[in-house]
Amino acid sequence: MNFILTKNIILLIAKFINMPYNNFAESVFWYTKYLIIYPQIKSEDIKMAKKSNQKIKLLYLMKILLENTDDEHGMTLAEISDALGEYGIDAERKTLYDDIDVLCLFGLDIDKRKGKSVTYHVISRDFELPELKLLVDAVQSSRFITHKKSNELIKKIEGFASRYEAQELQRQVFVSNRIKAMNESIYYAVDYIHDAINRDAKIAFQYFTWDEHKQKKLRHDGKIYLISPWALTWDDENYYMIGYDSDENKIKHYRVDKMTKIQPTEEKRDGAEFFADFDMALYSKQTFGMYGGREETVTLRCKNELANVMIDKFGFDTAFSNITDTHFDMRVKVFVSPVFLTWIMNFGADVTVLSPESVKDELTALASDVLAQYK
Repeated sequence: MNFILTKNIILLIAKFINMPYNNFAESVFWYTKYLIIYPQIKSEDIKMAKKSNQKIKLLYLMKILLENTDDEHGMTLAEISDALGEYGIDAERKTLYDDIDVLCLFGLDIDKRKGKSVTYHVISRDFELPELKLLVDAVQSSRFITHKKSNELIKKIEGFASRYEAQELQRQVFVSNRIKAMNESIYYAVDYIHDAINRDAKIAFQYFTWDEHKQKKLRHDGKIYLISPWALTWDDENYYMIGYDSDENKIKHYRVDKMTKIQPTEEKRDGAEFFADFDMALYSKQTFGMYGGREETVTLRCKNELANVMIDKFGFDTAFSNITDTHFDMRVKVFVSPVFLTWIMNFGADVTVLSPESVKDELTALASDVLAQYK
């Protein structure tokens, strides 16, 4: 050690011979530290790190098997040993046998297969590949999830699969080229709403729409909405908050991606009596495109070919009456709105509104307005 120190000091003096004394002394200190003291510390750290790595070998082993094996792809003990070596962990064949047995006892489904060489496969996971594909489809098809967030979520989903299966998920991602949301504020909005529901508290927010210049335009001159949130629902590829408006004493819904500057309040929610027997599925079914309107019981006469369409829209329990060889009648509760009327018009002469007269008049007026635009 003295020889090394002397040699380093000589080299140091030669290097800094033209420097002022104070700088020279400081340089001697730091140079000595890096050449003599630091290598010793580094060596001790390496030893401690290796010892620590040995303690977490089982975790790395599980990580390696989950990432690199599946029912179709396995690893030999030599490959496993090499993979552990990349993490600075030494592994002997005998200890690997024992470690794999421990992982099996822990619940990891590892299959040992004999062929030209013995390979190990993780053959079942928390999520099977078809389930992961379903999750990827759900993320990719959701309009409210931005492209950036979609990619982040899909990357996390891939973590539940082997690297080979993850490639299949990646190929699936590029199938869709849908219109996606432009910002990620909706995730925080959903979180705020869930939190308010759990705390039984109202929320305050502003509501906006897009104008012809593609600029946000606050509704009602920037009015602050104070609403009691009771539920979140997914309809027509958008998230909606279902809440109670105390000022108007009625249930309303709001598109979450149109809500801005959401603030939690300490004010307790109102409207519990309205939601005691609230049927979310029925509400969504009656509200076309989540477009508000007055509630009416409407009688429709439909061509028989539309039975499947009506069942899909209103449910299998919807009663059909006056069934003939050509048509059937049905009575449904809906919120009458331009969206509902337009939906009826889509079917042309195949659907007729029988009652009430007010809805027939509104449909006639809408049809006349549309026709007038083309005269």
